[in-house]
Amino acid sequence: MEPVAAAEIGDGFDHECDVLVVGFGCAGAAAAYEAAAAGADVVVLERASGPGGSSAQSGGELYLGGGTEIQKACGFDDTADDMYAYLEAALGPNADTEKLRLYCDGSIEHFEWFRERGVPFNATLYESPVWMPMTDDGLMWLGENSWPYNTLAKPAPRGHRPAAPGFAGALLMEKLTAAATEAGAVAHTDTQAANLVMDGGRVAGVVARKYGETVTYRARRAVVITSGGFVDNEEMLADHAPLLLGHGKVSDGLDDGSGIRMATAAGAAVRRMSVVEIALTALPAMVNRGMLVDGLGRRFINEDVYPGHFSVHAVKHQPGPYWTIIDEEGFESVPEADRWGLRPAHAAETLAELERELGMPAGSLETTVETYNRHAERGEDPYFHKDPKWLRPLKPPFAAIDPRAGFFDGGGGKGSGAAGFTLGGLHTTVDGEVLNNSGAAVPGLYAAGRASSGMHGEGYISGTSLGDGTFFGRRAGRAAARKENE
Repeated sequence: MEPVAAAEIGDGFDHECDVLVVGFGCAGAAAAYEAAAAGADVVVLERASGPGGSSAQSGGELYLGGGTEIQKACGFDDTADDMYAYLEAALGPNADTEKLRLYCDGSIEHFEWFRERGVPFNATLYESPVWMPMTDDGLMWLGENSWPYNTLAKPAPRGHRPAAPGFAGALLMEKLTAAATEAGAVAHTDTQAANLVMDGGRVAGVVARKYGETVTYRARRAVVITSGGFVDNEEMLADHAPLLLGHGKVSDGLDDGSGIRMATAAGAAVRRMSVVEIALTALPAMVNRGMLVDGLGRRFINEDVYPGHFSVHAVKHQPGPYWTIIDEEGFESVPEADRWGLRPAHAAETLAELERELGMPAGSLETTVETYNRHAERGEDPYFHKDPKWLRPLKPPFAAIDPRAGFFDGGGGKGSGAAGFTLGGLHTTVDGEVLNNSGAAVPGLYAAGRASSGMHGEGYISGTSLGDGTFFGRRAGRAAARKENE
């Protein structure tokens, strides 16, 4: 990963271009498109055999708002200020407010940019709480209407989804890849960047490996790193984000932090490397109708928040295992599509029986449910402020659903029931310039996407990775293409 001096390569570069983009996920596609559209000669290196990366395997959600045409068509008025107020709280504490303000103010334009690139959106709302609809609805709620966020900003759904059922990331990347290549960017696949090339104190290219052979690239203007995070690197997780050790990974398997390490070897600074997102296999449609409890039978959050929030809170702060507690009426009211095939592993006529099955202290779950029911009868939740529409006394028989038996179980129900990815990375400006530890820009080096530290503080909301990566990838691509970078 150590940088290579340009003098060692001399005039023998195998390829030359104006802007060299490392990684062809959503951030790389956005950067490549904008750099090529600005007239730069662009090459994109992709270590896999084709573009897409983790972005193509994602749900495809884009967190956009401020009054998009999809929001208006679904009957919602929204403003950039309300969007900002929600995200500052939900992505915090310590969200990057400079980046966040730009993102919210530019959200409508960014939405239209996707449509201009051919990404389709249906003007329909998926109303139910869910990690990801299996429909092709174009809009979904992502916790905006839950406490305390509904006291900070006027709620509006902002999860914009490309018009494909379920995992829409493939459609999103198909359109972005086509846009980048049609604008003139050239992809070199099966090519992994290994070292930055330095010409004095300036980044001047990359040394890569292709089928075991060394390939060198000279970048006349800049290198843009968009190679993803580091969730697939156990050593880096142990050093920076040990909370994710032992859990599943939300990635394509290639988020190994190589771009981050390549840049830090050349003097780049990193930021918020401990910040992660975690998804617990507890289905929102079920926990909203019941409750989420820890290993001691205690509720710890209003279950109608964005599910990533209850996931992170559980894994960070509560003793496991975690359980969805629901009664028969609540379970039967969950639409089949929102059950994702999960069925209760434990059922009992009494809470005392359920406690024994789950290994909880005697009386712990009984106390929790008794307190919940007493207030639910009055439509209140004074402990955590769950929306009254979800409040109803739970009645026997009762069931417990184990997140470890879900889609992050690792096989055989033996996993942690959670998976995650990293949010920290290279320290960048709003235009993607990579900074060193003194706060000065590393000449010729830019970054975006999960290889960089974006808008996030300690929190996350679905769609803010793809949204952040493309928005600031675009800015990085434009900045990298400027002739003064030569």
